[in-house]
Amino acid sequence: MPEHEADGQLAMPTHEVRDFLHRRREQIAQRWADEPLFRTVFTVSRDEAVEASKVVVDALAQVADSEQVEDPDAAGFSGVREQLARMGAARSRAGLSNTQVASELAALRPPVENLLAADLEEAPPEHLRACSTALTVLMGTLRLVAMQTALSEWQALSDRQRLQLMEVATPVIRLWDGVVAVPLIGTLDSARSQVVMETLLNAVVDQHARFAILDITGVPTVDSLVAQHLMKTVAAARLMGAQCIVSGIRPAIAQTIVHLGLDLDVITRASLADALGYALHELGADIVNPGAGQR
Repeated sequence: MPEHEADGQLAMPTHEVRDFLHRRREQIAQRWADEPLFRTVFTVSRDEAVEASKVVVDALAQVADSEQVEDPDAAGFSGVREQLARMGAARSRAGLSNTQVASELAALRPPVENLLAADLEEAPPEHLRACSTALTVLMGTLRLVAMQTALSEWQALSDRQRLQLMEVATPVIRLWDGVVAVPLIGTLDSARSQVVMETLLNAVVDQHARFAILDITGVPTVDSLVAQHLMKTVAAARLMGAQCIVSGIRPAIAQTIVHLGLDLDVITRASLADALGYALHELGADIVNPGAGQR
């Protein structure tokens, strides 16, 4: 039975919780290892789940020692953020929603509370309540830290997937020796415009292109910021020795550009075919329609 008094005084609730976590570290880890959050993430062996649980218990004890049980930014949590992020991401990949992951985190609290109540069964009721409250707050803060970390990881994953989708949706087509084209479909925003620039410039280098066609036939609208990005793309291509041609400007986009007073210092053509024809003419590779002039 632990000593609850020192020099006739009861220990502070947070320090009592700290001592309890140190004292019951092994038992807590063993119980947590059987909870879904640990059992389904650490699948190599049960010992792996136990060791991972001990790391979290140690972090909680450090936070309790600092008396910052309500602070998700407490230094003690820094050592387990990466682990919590991996655990949350693993459960998310398994198809669990944020609510379900939060429920699995909440399930870690009852085993610890039961052990604390057993340890302090002979302590004064007021002291037991104070320690239970401190532990409840501490476990709630752990849950908050885990969810914040997991959400950050999910957001980072979402951003990476979004970037990958933008790259897939921005193909570069080699139309002829020295001629590449980027047919754009859908909404253009600043992020996608940046991807367009990087993709096109890389293609100019890889294909040794002299002409780069930006076809925006499938773009419903262009605002001033996107137009500026396109112009920067044109300027960057020029610096690399390639001439840019913008094709497929819709009437609505043309009106928007005029209303915005943007100066498009760029060659434009009505369609991708016209732009290709211009590029081929400049390359001295005119194509003659054999049916032209026949009736």
